[in-house]
Amino acid sequence: RFLIKGGLAGAAVYVAYDQGLLGSGTQGAEALKKARETLPPAIQEWTNYLGWEVRAAQLPPTPKFDFSLSDSWNKGVHTVMSALSVAPTRACEYTMEGWKYVKDLVK
Repeated sequence: RFLIKGGLAGAAVYVAYDQGLLGSGTQGAEALKKARETLPPAIQEWTNYLGWEVRAAQLPPTPKFDFSLSDSWNKGVHTVMSALSVAPTRACEYTMEGWKYVKDLVK
């Protein structure tokens, strides 16, 4: 069971890497464009194969992603670095507040 799950996870990572999803932002955008072009015909082919009648009007439209993955990544990195830069100061402040609280309890 563990080997099957590990194999599936490894295959998923390999496919993501092979399709360019783990590369730069431009490679990810190209992979998304290719997926948008490929998915509707593939869904139609599978529905025909399974005997389901699905008209194009019944299929939901492909989602529109209107954000830059690289900008989101950069904003996350800036947020984490900002939090890490103020962490020592905040730790000192919280330590002082804790000592003050303990002193007030002891009195």
